[in-house]
Amino acid sequence: MNTVAILKPDTFEQKKDAYLGSLLQLSENQPLNFNGDLAKFVKEIRQQGANKVVKLNIPTDKDEDWRFTDLSDLQKQDWFLATKNELNSTVLDGFILKEASHSRLVFVNGFYDANLSDISGLSNDIYVGNLANLDSNNISKIHDYLSKNEPENEVFTALNSAGITDSFIIWVKANSKVNLPIHLLHLTARDNFCSFTQPRILVVAEANSNLNFIEYYGAIASGCSDSAKQQYYFTNVVTEVYLENNAQVNHTRIQRESGDGFHIAKTTVSQARNSSYTINEISLGAKLYRHNLHIKQEGEQTETNLNGLTMLQGKQIGDTHSEVSLSKPHGIVNQLHKFIIDDSGRGVFNGKVYVPKLAQLTNASQLNRNLLLSSKARINTKPELQITADNVKCAHGATVSQLEADEIFYLRSRGLNEYDARHLLMDAFAAEIIDKIPYDSFKQRLTQCVACRTLD
Repeated sequence: MNTVAILKPDTFEQKKDAYLGSLLQLSENQPLNFNGDLAKFVKEIRQQGANKVVKLNIPTDKDEDWRFTDLSDLQKQDWFLATKNELNSTVLDGFILKEASHSRLVFVNGFYDANLSDISGLSNDIYVGNLANLDSNNISKIHDYLSKNEPENEVFTALNSAGITDSFIIWVKANSKVNLPIHLLHLTARDNFCSFTQPRILVVAEANSNLNFIEYYGAIASGCSDSAKQQYYFTNVVTEVYLENNAQVNHTRIQRESGDGFHIAKTTVSQARNSSYTINEISLGAKLYRHNLHIKQEGEQTETNLNGLTMLQGKQIGDTHSEVSLSKPHGIVNQLHKFIIDDSGRGVFNGKVYVPKLAQLTNASQLNRNLLLSSKARINTKPELQITADNVKCAHGATVSQLEADEIFYLRSRGLNEYDARHLLMDAFAAEIIDKIPYDSFKQRLTQCVACRTLD
C-alpha cells in the first residue's frame, strides 16, 4: 500500500495546502510502465498536471463554481491509493447488462479485471483496451487526443493527469458501426482504509462511425449499496470523448456509488462537423457527487443532447456543472436536467451555453426542473445563456416545485390512495429521463431503483 504522511498544519491555509500536497504525492506515486516515446509523452502529461496542481487550491465557497458544494467532508479523510481486489464472478450478477454481456469491461478499485470482462462480441472495427496495447498506427495519433482539451483551472482534473498510469481507450475506426454497447463497469470493493482511485478514459469515434457506450460507477456492498457504512472512498475520474466528422456517440453515465463515496468527474467532448453526441446521465448515489461536463461544438450542423436525472436524500450533495461552447453555424443543443431531492439533500445545477457571433442559426434549449420532497431539501440552480449572435433561437429556464395537491387529489379520485398517488407522480417525473436510455433491461432496473428510493 502506498501511503503519504499527512502534514500537521496550524492555519486553514496551511491545512488546505497540506491536503492538496498529499493528494498530489499520491498521484505522483503511481507507477508508470511505458517505454520509449509513449513513456515520454505520458510523463509530459503528468508533469503538466503536477505544474497546474501547485498553482491551484482546493475550491471553497469563495469560488463561484463551487459556492454551494461543500468539500469539507472530503478533506476530513486521509486517502491512500486503492489496492487490487479479486472479486468472485457471482458478485457481478447485479451489475451485468444483458445488452452488453459480451462487450463488458470490468474495473475493480481502478484495476482492469480481464477475468470478469467479456469482449468476445466486438469486431475488429473497434479497439477497447489500455494505452500500452494500442497499435502503432493509433499510438502515433494519440498525441492529438489524450489530455488535449484539459482545462487550466480545474484542480481535480489536473490531479488525475498528474497520476496517469495508463488510460482505458475506446477507438472506433472510420465508417464503422458498433452494434453492441460498450459497458465500462467501475466497481469499488471494500478496503481497510479510505481508498483513492483516478480512472482515465479516452473515446475516439472516427469519421462516419457510430458508438454506444456506458460508464457505470458502483460499489460492492451487502444490501442496498446506497446506504452509508463508514467505508469512505474517493473516485476522481476524467473522460475525454472525440467525435470526428459525421460521427454519432450515445453515452450513458450511471453514478450509483455507496453512501460513503465521493465522486468527482470531468467529461470533455469535442465535436466535429455533422456529429451528434447524446448523454443520458443518472445519478443516484454518493455522499458527494460533482460532474463537470464541457462540450465544444467545433463544426457546422453539430447536435448535442444532454439529459440528466439526479436523486438525493439524507445529506447527499449532487452537483452538475455543464458548459456547451458553439463556434460554427447551425448548431443544436437540447438540455433537460431534473432533480428529485428529499430529506436534507442539496442539489446544484449550473448550465452554460455560449453562442458567439460565428454561431449563427443556433437552436438551443435548456431546462432544469426540480422536485423538492421536504422542507429541508435545497436546490441552487443557475441556467445561463451567453449570446452574441443575432440570428438564433435560444431559450432556457428552471422550475422548482413540490408535489401538487390537486394532482394528488385527482389521482385519489380515481381510486389510488395518497401513498400510491404521490409515488406515481414521482415515478412519472423521473421516467422522462430514464425512458431516453436505449437499453430496455437497464431502463427496467433503473425504474425499480427509483421506485425504491422514493419509498418512504
